[in-house]
Amino acid sequence: LVMSATIDAEGVAGFLSSASESKPPVPVITAQGRSHPVDIRWQPPRGRIRMDDHVAGLVRTALDTEPSGDVLVFLPGMGEINRVAERLDNVLAEVHRLHGSLPPSDQDRAISPPTPPFRKVVLSTDIAETSITVEGVRVVIDSGMARSPRYDARTGMTRLTTIPISRASADQRAGRAGRIEPGVAIRAWSRLEHGARPPQIEPEITQVDLAGFMLELAAWGISDPAELPFLEPPPPRSVEEALLLLTRLGALDDRYRLTETGRAMVGLPVHPRLARMVVDAEGDGTLACILATLIDERDPMRGRPDEVPVDISLRVRAITDRGFGHQALVGPAVFRLRDRARELCDRAGVGWGPVDTDRIGPVLALAYPDRLAVRRGSPGRFQLRIGTSAFTPPRDTLAPEQFLVVADLDGRRKDTRIRLAAGIDPADVLTVFSHQIDHIVETVWDGDRLVDRTRSQLGALVLEETTQRVAPGAATTQAIIEKIRERGLGILPLIAKASELRTRVAYLRETLGEDWPDWSDQNLRDTLESWLAPYLREPRGLDDLKRIDLVTILRSQLPYPQSVDIDRQAPTHITVPSGRRRRVDYSGETPTLTVRVQDMYGSTKTPLIGGKPMTLDLVSPANRTVQITSDLAGFWEDSYQEVRKEMAGRYPKHSWPQDPVRAKPEVKG
Repeated sequence: LVMSATIDAEGVAGFLSSASESKPPVPVITAQGRSHPVDIRWQPPRGRIRMDDHVAGLVRTALDTEPSGDVLVFLPGMGEINRVAERLDNVLAEVHRLHGSLPPSDQDRAISPPTPPFRKVVLSTDIAETSITVEGVRVVIDSGMARSPRYDARTGMTRLTTIPISRASADQRAGRAGRIEPGVAIRAWSRLEHGARPPQIEPEITQVDLAGFMLELAAWGISDPAELPFLEPPPPRSVEEALLLLTRLGALDDRYRLTETGRAMVGLPVHPRLARMVVDAEGDGTLACILATLIDERDPMRGRPDEVPVDISLRVRAITDRGFGHQALVGPAVFRLRDRARELCDRAGVGWGPVDTDRIGPVLALAYPDRLAVRRGSPGRFQLRIGTSAFTPPRDTLAPEQFLVVADLDGRRKDTRIRLAAGIDPADVLTVFSHQIDHIVETVWDGDRLVDRTRSQLGALVLEETTQRVAPGAATTQAIIEKIRERGLGILPLIAKASELRTRVAYLRETLGEDWPDWSDQNLRDTLESWLAPYLREPRGLDDLKRIDLVTILRSQLPYPQSVDIDRQAPTHITVPSGRRRRVDYSGETPTLTVRVQDMYGSTKTPLIGGKPMTLDLVSPANRTVQITSDLAGFWEDSYQEVRKEMAGRYPKHSWPQDPVRAKPEVKG
C-alpha cells in the first residue's frame, strides 16, 4: 500500500505493475477525504518589492479582511521566516516560527491554539506541508518557494537552493486552509507562472550526493544500480561521481567491490567522507567522531554569515571543554552534539577521551583531501585544490592562515564562501598529502631570462615554488629555439645586417635555381635546430644572443663554391663612373643601385648583375629620385634634358651638362 497526497499515482501504479508481470495491474484508489472549499487567490508582487515585504503585507491584509481563523504562511527557510517575523512585530496576533530546527516545546507552541482573543500567524517552512498539522488554520499564504538539496558534482557539495515549488505542492499547501471550514489560499505568484511550474516535485534521488547510497549497495554486492528496479533511476553522472569518490576514499576497489576499509565505513551513520575519517583517524578517534558529528549535524553556531566564525575548532572546544566562548554558540545544540559524538564513538569502537586541537586540520583532511585551500593575496582570499576561488570574511580568525581544510562551502561555482574550515600547518600539509604531491621541475622564461622552476603542486595548488638560473644544455638550447620561433627572427641580433646577405641569396636562388638555399623567414624558423642550435652552446637567455654573429653563421651554411660565387654574382657594392662604391639593394624584383645623376656622366652602360641590367635609382644632389630606369643610354637621350632644366635651377652649384655622355662624372660631394 503506497499512500500520499501529492503522489504521481499513475506513474507509481505503472511501475509496480511492470515489476510484477504475473499479477494483475496495480489498482489506484483515490479518496477525496473530508475537506472544505478553498478559494485560491493570486497575488504576485508588484514592481521590485522584496518577497519578505510582499508576504508580510499579505499577512497584514489577511488579518484585516478575513474575520476568523489562523494564518499559515509558507516560506523557504529560517532566514525568510525571521525577516517576515520582524516585519510583523506589531500586528494584533500571536506570531510563531515553525521549522525543523526548533526544540519540541517551541514547535508545540506553534501548533497549539492561540490565547484568546488573539489569532495566530504561523511562519513555517514546508514542514507544515506534510509533517505537522497546524489546527485552526483558515488562511494559507504561500510564497511559492522552498529549499531543495542540489548536488554539484564539480564542487562535490550538496547545496540547499531556493526553487519554485511544484503544482502538486502548491495544492497540498492550499489544502491546509480547508481542514475545518471553507478557507482562503493566497499565492504570491501569478496564475500564468503557476501553469509553467512542474506538476510534481523532482525526485530527491536525481538531485543529491549518492556516495552513501552507493556504499550501501556495494555492501549488498551491487555495483550497478541498473540491476535494481527504480521508480526513478539515479542519474548515471551522479552514480559515476559517487563511485569515483568511494574509490578515492578506499571504500571500493577498482572493480567497485567493497574493501575492508569500506566494510568498516558502512556501519557508521555518517557520510562516507566522514566515515573514512573516523576509520582512519587511529589515535585521533574521539576528535574524528566530534568532527564528523559537527559536520553531519546542524552548526551549533547561529547568526548572520559574516558574524559566525568559520573555524571549526571553536565548536570542538565547546564540545570537549564544556565552554561557550563565543556568543554565537547555542548551548542546547552543543549538548545534543556532544551526545551524538559519544554515540558515534560507541558505534566506531572508539573510547571517549581528550583531543588535541592542533590535530584538527590533519584529521579533517582525511575526509576532505580535495578541499585543501591555500591563501592567495589578501587575507580571506583562497584557492581550492580543484582550482575554484573561495573566501572567508576578511576579519575572520582563519583569514590570515596560509592553508585551510574546508569542510563546508556555500556551493557556488565561482568565488564560493567558506562556511566551515580548519587551519592546517604547512608541515602537516606535506605529511598528510606526501603521496599526492607532484614535484615538477621545468625550464621557463622569466622575462628574457631562462630559469629552472621547481614546484611542489597538489592538484591546482602550488604549495612551494623556487627558481634558479639554468645551466647551459640541450634543454636550454631548445627553449631558446622555441622562444625565437614564437617571437620571430627579429629578436636575433644583427638581423638587419643579415637581411642584406639573405636578400642576395634570395636573388641568386630566384635567378640561378634552387641550388642556393631558402633563407626566407618561414624556412629559417622551421630549421633553427640545424643552422642556429650548434652555436647556442652557452646562452642562458635572450641577452646572451648578443654574442652571436648572425652573418657569419649564415655564410657558414653556404657550400664553399657558393661562398665564393656570391660576392662575384651578387656583389654588395658596385663602383660607378665617378669612382664611388654604391651599395646594391636586392630587396626588389631586380637589383637596384641608388646613385646620383652626376656619378654616371660619361657612361652609357647600365651596370649588370648576373648578366642582366640593374635598376638605376637616379637621384638629385639631395638624394631625391628623379628617374628610375634600366636603360641609362635611353635616359640620356630621352628624359635627361627635362630633368636638367628642372634640376639646374634648384642645384646651380652642381654640374648639369648639355651632353652628359661626353661630360666627366662629378666627384665632389
